[in-house]
Amino acid sequence: MDATQFITDRARRQRELDLRHDERLAWLEQLAGQVVASPSEYPDGYRVPVHRHSRSQLLHALSGVVLVSTAHGRWMVPPEHAIWLPAGVDHAVEMLGEVSMRSIYVQPRALDSLPADLRVVAVSTLMRSLIIEAVALPQASEPDPRGALILDLILHEIPNLHARPLGLPFPADPRLAALCRSFVAAPAPHATIDDWAGALGASRRTFTRHFARETGLSFSTWRQQACLFAALPRLAEGEPVTSVALDLGYESVPAFTTMFKRMLGQPPQRYFRVRQALS
Repeated sequence: MDATQFITDRARRQRELDLRHDERLAWLEQLAGQVVASPSEYPDGYRVPVHRHSRSQLLHALSGVVLVSTAHGRWMVPPEHAIWLPAGVDHAVEMLGEVSMRSIYVQPRALDSLPADLRVVAVSTLMRSLIIEAVALPQASEPDPRGALILDLILHEIPNLHARPLGLPFPADPRLAALCRSFVAAPAPHATIDDWAGALGASRRTFTRHFARETGLSFSTWRQQACLFAALPRLAEGEPVTSVALDLGYESVPAFTTMFKRMLGQPPQRYFRVRQALS
């Protein structure tokens, strides 16, 4: 296949998936149940354009990595995680690798304890099993007693999912946003506050306050999360930890592992070994 044919086929596939997505949104809006489960499959590089739902969404990728973008930042959803999107939030979704997506859509007032904010959460073994069972339920009829129990348990488990620091908010300040975009394109774990403050012509103290006000995070936390954004898709594809750590500018694998464990609770080898065991 030549390059022109490849581009044509890719564009056609994009249009087909866009149409299917529009049909799914229309289908979703006419359903009556409090909790609805829906499976979908996407190729590497596919991008769902900006849209919103009248229901909240728990978006979980059984395989692949998902990047969700809103006006306020970007959130990475690696394996064994999900993102909770409150109803009415405009968002786009990009697939990093082939993605098997499983979504749970919830009426916004179905439970008082549902999260009010957008967040990435760790998916427990229980929740993962419930989601798999839920998407296998017949969608053309009211669930039977077993199906109703599965959907109700999902609803009550959502507030118990632990939040993970996998958001990467972007500032509104154009000059600071430009620095952030450059960093995401080429992460450097040793970049300092003084470097960034100097680039903006600000004092260290002024920069620190401004960065926290613009992003809601400290500079060091934002920097670590940006490095995770760069590392997770590569590690999920099976690249050695050593090569990823060195490419990102870490002086040693232990230094990278320490950062990874601080952010995700487990070192990379164990994190992905558990993921593979659950697949």
